[in-house]
Amino acid sequence: MTERTTTARTGATATGFDRRLLPPMILGSVLNPVNSTIIAVTLIPIGNALGVPPSQTAWLVSALYLATALGQPVVGRLIDLFGPRRLFLISTSLVGVAGVVGTLAPNLGVLIGSRVLLGFGTCAGYPAAMALLRSEERRTGIRSPAGVLTALAVANQTIAVIGPLLGGLLVSVGGWRATFALNVPLAALAVALGLLRLPRHTPPGGSDAPAAGTAPRTRLATRLDLPGMALFAGMLVALLLFLMNLRPEDWYLPVIGAAAGAGFVRRELRAPAPFIDLRVLGGNTPLLVTYGRALVTYTVSYAFLYGFTQWTEEGYGLSPFHAGLVQIPMFLVAIGVSLLSGRSTAVRGKLLVGALGQVAACVVMLTLAGDSPVWTLVLVALVFGVPQGLNSLALQNCVYAQADSERIASSAGLLRTFAYIGSMVASATAALSFGPHVTTGGMHHLAWFMLGAGVVYLLLTVLDRTLGRNSDATGAAAGV
Repeated sequence: MTERTTTARTGATATGFDRRLLPPMILGSVLNPVNSTIIAVTLIPIGNALGVPPSQTAWLVSALYLATALGQPVVGRLIDLFGPRRLFLISTSLVGVAGVVGTLAPNLGVLIGSRVLLGFGTCAGYPAAMALLRSEERRTGIRSPAGVLTALAVANQTIAVIGPLLGGLLVSVGGWRATFALNVPLAALAVALGLLRLPRHTPPGGSDAPAAGTAPRTRLATRLDLPGMALFAGMLVALLLFLMNLRPEDWYLPVIGAAAGAGFVRRELRAPAPFIDLRVLGGNTPLLVTYGRALVTYTVSYAFLYGFTQWTEEGYGLSPFHAGLVQIPMFLVAIGVSLLSGRSTAVRGKLLVGALGQVAACVVMLTLAGDSPVWTLVLVALVFGVPQGLNSLALQNCVYAQADSERIASSAGLLRTFAYIGSMVASATAALSFGPHVTTGGMHHLAWFMLGAGVVYLLLTVLDRTLGRNSDATGAAAGV
């Protein structure tokens, strides 16, 4: 199928972005953040209902991110090769299955299994959206439609921040199981929109196209680089399992991860069509720095989301609904900041202000106590709203400008992978900080860790001389 045929079937105009792609793009990309954040206010109710401490309910967070961190670049690579439609439909269908399993789960083990399914099910949304952006750029000749990038970022930030409030409302109305049942109608709507709106796509040939005369099955295996994917999975699983439960007796996990990592590097440097082209990635220092920046900023963001929210419930005494209510100011500030800054192509200023905002919020967290007035909790949420509205948008713009055009989906998946590794670090640190009970002292310990990560993020931004060039790369942006 040619690009002209695909365009005709979607009803797109020759000169503008096809707006009918926006609903499935946005809904698919928010399935992960809604499940990431809605769990924040349900950890305590789930622990009370199933009789397990916070150190065990933390696996509900870790399981989702273990699956998603592994699946995002893999699914992204499949989207680069085969187009977004079929991967989007398969993945979002799995979200619905996970919702049913989680709703009916009789114990923590099954509930964790449903979160693993959710992780894999939400892998396709964001890489598919970025791939569609790139294909629309090729079709229209309009580079980096800033309005669409902003819409994606605002939607993700809206869901990420409103998630705790929505979770608290669902828990108060239908119990914690209602937060899992929500995935069933969301998945059904996403599948319907995908069937109706996403174009049937035959990926173009290119540097990854196999040689003529190769057997179809061999050709497919070569293009997928299954050994590279397996080694990447082994490396990442060992690393994340170690981060989930930091214990000296698990020393063998980083050893396994290092061995798998060495094998992965050796394989990718020799493979004719590597899963992750380390030769290209290694020469793309700005993109590597962007990934490093994503790791530390999401560590801070998720430590606040999970740690601070648990403290407002158990350490401060708020109900799940009121704990979510406290974060409304962060939701409002984040959305406002994103909308105001979305049209600007200058990422350096966004990243600097975002880094300073995280540092300031961590300092305010260190002043909180169990008897602090409620307005101080609201103040922390307000301050955190600024980096929440700036950082993910700026990082997304960086990847869009810095990544290889033919690997945009897998590059976007890697951005999410680094973000999820950050969330795993945050979850593990929160579990170590709190132990069996969530206390103010544990929250302060977590805040010191967050402050250190925020300073690293600030230094990575201040010392990065390449950020100014991103404005030039995205300067030809056009609105939707």
